[in-house]
Amino acid sequence: MKKTLLIFVLFLTVDSFSQNKQILYNFTSVPQSLLTNPGSDVKYNWYFGVPLLSGISTNVGSSGFSAYDLFADNGVDFNVKLRNVVFSTTRNDRIALNEQIELFNGGFKIAGEKGDSYISFGMYQEFDFMSYFPKDIAILALDGNRDYLGKVFNLGDLNLKAEMLSVFHLGFHKKVNEKLILGARGKIYSSIYNVNSTNNSGYIYTIPSSQGVYEQVIYSDLQLNTSGIANYDNQDYDPNVIKDITKRTFLGGNLGLGFDAGITYYPKKNIQLTASVIDLGFIKHTKEVESLTFKGTYRYEGVIPNFSFGNTAEDNYEEFKDAVPLDTLYTDYTTLRPTKFNTSIQFSFEEEVSEDCNCLNYDPETIYKSAIGAQLFVMSTPRTPLVAFTTYYRRKIFNSLQMKGTYTIDSYSYKNIGLGLSSMIGPVNFYVLADNLLEYRDITKANSLSFQVGLNVVFKDKKK
Repeated sequence: MKKTLLIFVLFLTVDSFSQNKQILYNFTSVPQSLLTNPGSDVKYNWYFGVPLLSGISTNVGSSGFSAYDLFADNGVDFNVKLRNVVFSTTRNDRIALNEQIELFNGGFKIAGEKGDSYISFGMYQEFDFMSYFPKDIAILALDGNRDYLGKVFNLGDLNLKAEMLSVFHLGFHKKVNEKLILGARGKIYSSIYNVNSTNNSGYIYTIPSSQGVYEQVIYSDLQLNTSGIANYDNQDYDPNVIKDITKRTFLGGNLGLGFDAGITYYPKKNIQLTASVIDLGFIKHTKEVESLTFKGTYRYEGVIPNFSFGNTAEDNYEEFKDAVPLDTLYTDYTTLRPTKFNTSIQFSFEEEVSEDCNCLNYDPETIYKSAIGAQLFVMSTPRTPLVAFTTYYRRKIFNSLQMKGTYTIDSYSYKNIGLGLSSMIGPVNFYVLADNLLEYRDITKANSLSFQVGLNVVFKDKKK
């Protein structure tokens, strides 16, 4: 019971996984753009993020329904609204959540005559959750199978994963020549908690048999893997959640390795091409691992077609438990990180004449005031990839203020308008990014929202 409660709390404690940071991507006046493309065209000398304040982001998305569909105060009974949601969604609709907080972050240019290399480093905490909507299971829970004779209920609809982890990263950025910039980043993952159940299969169906009774067949191949929470089910374990999280955050959890790579290329002075792959990596779960399995086949013939243990005889229920037992395993397992791919094309215009540098005012756009572009984002998921397409306009308003406006189409929304602002006050860089602005009139109707804010200290090369 304690474990079930912990898993439930783990899913709900973060109030905000689309992970598409389309406003931040290639918004090089913000140092954190290096996290979306280690080959970004950055021009500052060095920077450091204000600890715990340099990067705070949340993302939430639901492709099948919004909070308004369930909780609107419109006089419709909740059970009716719940049924409408269940029957209007598909098994490929998903709920996704992501939260990220930078603990520290920094970077500096490597000394040299050309000064064309750059080192970045940092650490952040992240929470991911994704669940596909288990439509067949939801229908079965609402109606049973009495009115669905012959329908095969797909138990493989159950597909979810959640993880809290910390990430240590070290990146290298190299300007090869005036046209080409390359970057790479290595990562060490430390998983704090993990819950995943993504390779499930099975079915339930009921049909009239030739003997005039009903035949019900249940085939189940379900497994729920967990790490980091097994001790909380131990009666002799005195839980200290804060101590556990702190220890596992600093490389005391289940460890893994990851890799980022990126490129920026200028075929012409005002035309830019970029691409990056982020979080190509894995985590090996060996500590506090526990897997619950529900595997087997059960066949029942009788006069009661309703799938409900309360309506079947006790001996039939015992037969079911023997045929499809609930077992616990303690074997290691490996999870893959959700890998992200970005690519973009940008056309810059409104060339300006360079002025003498004020080295306290970071100005990465010294050639063009404006730019338009398009970006493609793809992220791996347990089923179909998540794809988003963004067009954007970037404008240098003042030397100390830059703006980026975006329009994004993805599986969550076709009217996602976003805005990012990056300002410099002396060496202090403050930025705020938000998307789906049209939905802020009533966020309960929004299918996706993201927000990011941060504070950095940035210095440009004094020689320039």
